[in-house]
Amino acid sequence: MSKHITPAQAAALIPDGAVVSVSSSSGLGCPDLTLKAIGERFEATGHPRDLTTLHPIAAGDMSGIKGVDHIAKKGLLKTIIGGSYPSGPSSAEPPLIWQMIGNEEVAAYNVPSGIMFDMHREAAAKRPGVMTKVGLDTFVDPERQGCAMNARAAAEPLVKKVSFEGEDWLFFPAIKPEVAIIRATTSDERGNLTYEHEGAYLGGLDQALAARNNGGIVIAQVKRITKDGSLRPHDVRVPGMLVDYIVVDPEQKQTTQTLYDPAISGEIMRPLDSFRVPEFNLQKVIARRVAQELEAGSAVNLGFGISANVPRILLEEGLHGEVTWVIEQGAVGGVPLLDFAFGCASNADAFMPSPYQFTYFQGAGFDASLLSFLEIDRNGSVNVSKLSFRPHVTAGAGGFIDITARARKIVFSGMFNAGAKLDIEAGKLVVEKEGKLKKLVNEVEHVTFSGRRGVEQGQDITYVTERCVMKLMPQGIVLTEIAPGVELQTHILDQSEFPLIVSDKLKQMDAALFAEAPIRLKLPRKPVRKLEGIHG
Repeated sequence: MSKHITPAQAAALIPDGAVVSVSSSSGLGCPDLTLKAIGERFEATGHPRDLTTLHPIAAGDMSGIKGVDHIAKKGLLKTIIGGSYPSGPSSAEPPLIWQMIGNEEVAAYNVPSGIMFDMHREAAAKRPGVMTKVGLDTFVDPERQGCAMNARAAAEPLVKKVSFEGEDWLFFPAIKPEVAIIRATTSDERGNLTYEHEGAYLGGLDQALAARNNGGIVIAQVKRITKDGSLRPHDVRVPGMLVDYIVVDPEQKQTTQTLYDPAISGEIMRPLDSFRVPEFNLQKVIARRVAQELEAGSAVNLGFGISANVPRILLEEGLHGEVTWVIEQGAVGGVPLLDFAFGCASNADAFMPSPYQFTYFQGAGFDASLLSFLEIDRNGSVNVSKLSFRPHVTAGAGGFIDITARARKIVFSGMFNAGAKLDIEAGKLVVEKEGKLKKLVNEVEHVTFSGRRGVEQGQDITYVTERCVMKLMPQGIVLTEIAPGVELQTHILDQSEFPLIVSDKLKQMDAALFAEAPIRLKLPRKPVRKLEGIHG
C-alpha cells in the first residue's frame, strides 16, 4: 500500500485538539506545503480546531516560506510552543502569529530549543519530563515569566521549579505529540527518508519517535519518491517503520530564498575565495575584536548578528580552519552562512542532528560562544529575546539559553547604544551624535542570559562594542578597553544607566581594528586537553 498522499489528504488526517510537532528551523527544513494545506482546510471546513503545535527551533521566515503563518488562524491554534518565532523588519506588518500572540488569541510559550527536543525524547521513552538547570534565573524560570509570551500562557504554567537533593531545578513535563510533520529530501516507497539536499537533519527523528511511541502518526514532506530498496541504508536518517504518510513537494526550498545550493548540503565544496569578506564598517570592527578572543584549535558556537561575521574575519586573515564552528541547526565546521541562510554552513565537516548538538551545548562540551545582545544590565544579564516596542522583530531565544547555560566562555557583541551617528576617521572612532536608546540599562526587559548565574558558575563573560570592551566580574561590569578617539566620561560612562567600573589597567583597543587593512590576527593555541573532573 502506497504511503504517498496529497497535501489535502494529509491535512484531513489531523483531528481537532491534536498536539502537532513540526520540524523546521525558519525556512530550513520547513514542510511549508503541508502547513499550507492545513490552513486551507481550516478556511474551507473549520477543521482542524484547537491545535497545540510544537516548533523546537522555528517554522517559517516571512521571506517566501510562511511556515507557521499558514496556520496562524483564530480557532485553528489553541496553544503554540516554540523555540523561536518568525521575525521581520520593524517597518513591516507583524507576522500573523505575532498578531495572534499580541491579541491573546493563542497561548504562546518560548521554550529553549534544546529543552524542546529533550521534551520529545522524554515523551518517546515514556518518562515524565525534563529536569534541567538550563534556564534558571532567565525568562524561562517560573520566578520570572516561566516561558509565557502573553497573559493567556501565563495563566497555564508550563514549567515548575523543583528541589532535588538540595538544589533548584526546572521541570518541563513531556508533551506527547499525536502528529509529527517532518521533512526530508527523498523517500522510498516504504517511507525511508534521506536528507541529501538538506542543510541540516534538525530533529525529525526525535519528533517521529515521540509521535510513533505514543500512538500518533508521522507525515513526511519530501521532494521526491524513489523505488523501494534504492536508498543506501547508511544514508537513511528516519526509517520507514516510523513514517506513515508521504507528501511530495518537488518545489520545496532548501532554506530561505534558496531553492537548492549543493554546498549547503555538503555535496560540493566552495572555493574559499567565493565567500564574501565583510566590508569595512563598525560591525566589522566589532567582529575583528571578537575574533581576538579566540584560540586556535577551539570549537566555537556562533549566534545570529555581528558575531556571524567572525568566520569571515578569519578567512580574510588566512586563518580559516583554525577554529571549528558549531551551530545549533547541526552543522560542524565549514563556513557558517549569513543573513537569510543563517543556520546553514558551506563546506561543513559534518552534520549533527540538532538534539545531539544541543546536548553538546547544554553540557558545555565546546570552548566558546559568540553571541549578540540587545540590552545589558548592571548584573551583566543580557536580553536578546524581547523588546516591547518591537515584539515581532525579536524572534525569541531559540537555542541561546541552552548554549549559554554552562558555556565556559561567552563573547557578547553589539553596538554600544542604538541610533548613534558614528564614523571612523584616521583610525579613530568619531561619535557625531549619540543615540536615543541606551542599551546598558539598570534592568533588562527580558533576561535571556543571567549575569548572576554567570558569576556563580565562574563563566568567562566579555562584552564587545564599537567603543569599548567590558568584562563581567563578581564586583560588576568592568571596562577594560576603550576605542581610540572615544572620551571615557562623555561617550561611555554617561551613556550607561548604571555605574561601570573602570579598570585600573584600562587600555586602548588595538588601533588596527579601525583601519581597512587586515589586522594580522594571530590566535594563541588552545592548551592540550586533559582529563577534567565531573562537575554539576
